[in-house]
Amino acid sequence: MDAGRGDPLVVSVNTQSKRNRDAGFDPRVRLGILRGSWEHLPPRGMGRCQGFDYAEIEEGANIFYEHHTRESLEDLLLETTSRAILLEVWGAPYHSRWKPGIHQIHSRRASCAVAEDIRNLDGALQFYFREEQRTELFLFKFCGQQ
Repeated sequence: MDAGRGDPLVVSVNTQSKRNRDAGFDPRVRLGILRGSWEHLPPRGMGRCQGFDYAEIEEGANIFYEHHTRESLEDLLLETTSRAILLEVWGAPYHSRWKPGIHQIHSRRASCAVAEDIRNLDGALQFYFREEQRTELFLFKFCGQQ
């Protein structure tokens, strides 16, 4: 992803849960999509978010989460990314030996295999499309996350 800060950023999205799989739980990721529209595109760049919580989004919308296999989620992400004119990402920054990136692009609430319950630090992807000035906000949850 080009955030306008020099080197591109890697956007790392989990398409299955290794922790759930290794603990004997469902490894599939559940995806909820909230559709909307835009009037002005957000500027390129990076900034600190004061918090991002799925619960606040879910209060105002009826979001249905659908299970995806790793392959089906990867195909959907590639297809959606290819049609989008802009991608907005919420997550946690990291820096590997090779490239900077953003990960933790999912709900951070406790799950079947992870007891730690982190609030207000969820991650998501929002795609912007030219046709009809549409948006699609992708919300990701693992087994056991409400």
